[in-house]
Amino acid sequence: MEEPLPLRYATSSSVAAPKFCHDGMGNLRVTKKGIRLEGISEFLLPLYVKEIHSRKDSPLVLQSDRNVTMNARNHMGHLTGQLTVGADAVEAQCKRFEVSSSEDGRVLFSADEEEIVIGADRLKVTGTEGAVFEHSVETPHIRAEPSQDLKLESPTRSLIMEAPKGIQVSAAAGDLKATCRKELHLQSTEGEIFLNADSIRLGNLPLGSFPSSSSPSSSATRQTIYELCVCPNGKLYLSPAGAGSTCQSSGNICLWS
Repeated sequence: MEEPLPLRYATSSSVAAPKFCHDGMGNLRVTKKGIRLEGISEFLLPLYVKEIHSRKDSPLVLQSDRNVTMNARNHMGHLTGQLTVGADAVEAQCKRFEVSSSEDGRVLFSADEEEIVIGADRLKVTGTEGAVFEHSVETPHIRAEPSQDLKLESPTRSLIMEAPKGIQVSAAAGDLKATCRKELHLQSTEGEIFLNADSIRLGNLPLGSFPSSSSPSSSATRQTIYELCVCPNGKLYLSPAGAGSTCQSSGNICLWS
């Protein structure tokens, strides 16, 4: 069976007009439910219809050599919404864009000039570089996939977490690690900083020494017990433990810190 010829509508007199019959004209047939087009049809001028349906066993295909654009206008003829499917992108211009669930009609994604809302139960980013936010992010909960690490990183600037009541950072089955290139500040303006663990280790603390006049005998070479000292500016250092406090003998560490 030969493929049916396209149905064309044009104002040019060079295009032969299709002949009418009791059913319609050519591929255009008039039925009780409206007008039915068979095969491929082309419209050279705008087409105004209320609804477009495909056959129950066939998809509806809108095809163009450049792009497909659908416009919505108000009673004044002003453009209120537009959807364009092009070769490089799909663009939507409207006051509000929504994607809803087919099961319960729940809004999965919506966007307008004020905010973007993601209503899905989970937001999953599978890219190796993670998610990049140029400004602030407001969320009640951030967690990683099971058996995966959660990493919050700011390669060139500061990482700030703020909350009006409190911030909880927990690792139920792993380690919690915070690293930075310069200073790490733990500050509480009205409360206290509480460290609760079976063991608390402070690594790479500078080591002080006894003055030469009060240096103990050869036992100093086998020193295993140290005293933790605090400078007036808050810097910590270690000093070999003695019969009395030896912190004052290492003032040079505090002087040059």
